[in-house]
Amino acid sequence: MRSVNPATGETFATYEVHTTGQVQAAVAAAHAAYGTYRRTSFEQRGAWMNAAADILERRVDELALLATREMGKTLEAARQEVLKCASACRYYAEHAGTFLAPEPVRTDADEAYVTYQPLGVVLAVMPWNFPYWQAFRFIAPTLMAGNTGLLKHASNVPGCALAIEDVLREAGFPAGVFTTLLIGSRDVEAVLKDPRVTAVSLTGSEGAGRAVSATAGGELKPAVMELGGSDPFIVMPSADIELAAKTAVTARTINNGQSCIAAKRFIVHADVYDAFTDAFVSGLEALKVGNPELEGTDVGPLATPQIREDIHAQVQDAVGKGARVRTGGQVPDGAGNYYPVTALDGLTPDMDVWTQETFGPVALIFRVASLDGAVELANSTSFGLGSSAWTNDPAERRRFIEDLEAGSVFINSMVASDPRLPFGGVKNSGFGRELGRHGILQFVNVKSVSIGAPEGAHHSKTE
Repeated sequence: MRSVNPATGETFATYEVHTTGQVQAAVAAAHAAYGTYRRTSFEQRGAWMNAAADILERRVDELALLATREMGKTLEAARQEVLKCASACRYYAEHAGTFLAPEPVRTDADEAYVTYQPLGVVLAVMPWNFPYWQAFRFIAPTLMAGNTGLLKHASNVPGCALAIEDVLREAGFPAGVFTTLLIGSRDVEAVLKDPRVTAVSLTGSEGAGRAVSATAGGELKPAVMELGGSDPFIVMPSADIELAAKTAVTARTINNGQSCIAAKRFIVHADVYDAFTDAFVSGLEALKVGNPELEGTDVGPLATPQIREDIHAQVQDAVGKGARVRTGGQVPDGAGNYYPVTALDGLTPDMDVWTQETFGPVALIFRVASLDGAVELANSTSFGLGSSAWTNDPAERRRFIEDLEAGSVFINSMVASDPRLPFGGVKNSGFGRELGRHGILQFVNVKSVSIGAPEGAHHSKTE
């Protein structure tokens, strides 16, 4: 595996892919570690997890620079990502014991309760776009629940993948509790089919989700799938248009536009369309695209040449079918995978961007005439991850909260993941939830316990 700087195209590190024997040894070690680790206390796990948070904070600059050089996000964005990982570690260290505490239930038995127990070895298949955050939002709840973890990270961020393992080792987690596997996508199926691996969590493309969830289903193993998104950002006349336009700039270009929950479709009521669009486009044009290691850069390069080719092909398809380029749209000369911040309007259903996810700094702007039209257009996609709606009308807020087909609705703010809130989608954006209490419950055995019964109690003999 190679670490290739997307700003220059230069390879700066290489890593040997793990052999089948090494993978088998890692699975065996994770399985063996689970036998003792599952019996550790929440207090002990929390101490290790808090230590990991301390290390992340101490090593923030080093880890941030590695992420910037492997996948192109700006240094400041990388720093904030590392610190967010620390916050997730502390959150689950504090709350896991409460989230998984036995729950008494009143039945005919002398005593009955629900207890939550770990499942075993859990495989994580993670993407490159948030190389630390995607991993730690899996790691913190999964390890705090008493499971052990295996990480198959994206092949273009092997340095970050190994750094994560190093942080957890330094924090004191026992050997085998968490291991990074340097393997390719074709090797995931064999790992997941290993009977010692009990479950899988994947964040990635719709295609990857279909493949891995099919394998998990065939093996009858629990799975969480967090897949793509084509999130709407709806602006109604009652909104604070200036604030909405300013936030829209950030919402579209976060992580160089390479985020599943980045706002991608800007659905604007006709009464404020011109005012919003003018302010939005001006804000996009003010951004500085350049070297992500330099302070003052707002948008760095895309992670790979293929991603740039794909996003430009989508733009060209739309323009060829009549879309208007409000800004951007041309591939720059020179080294690196740079692509200009781009905005398109005049979009029609025959264009690829109407139905496909745009994974790069390309904004799609739509005009609608009514609230009904906004909801209908927002839902007219196979995806359903996040959604943002801007309105100060209470009835409109209720309508968006009830009718938008998405795993989250943010009113008058941009979509963001938060350790305290469950995160995930519906439709082709996947299933299951990460984060919050719901996230830690994904990989536990919800075990019912019933002890004794009063004399003469009647029990059904059927299921």
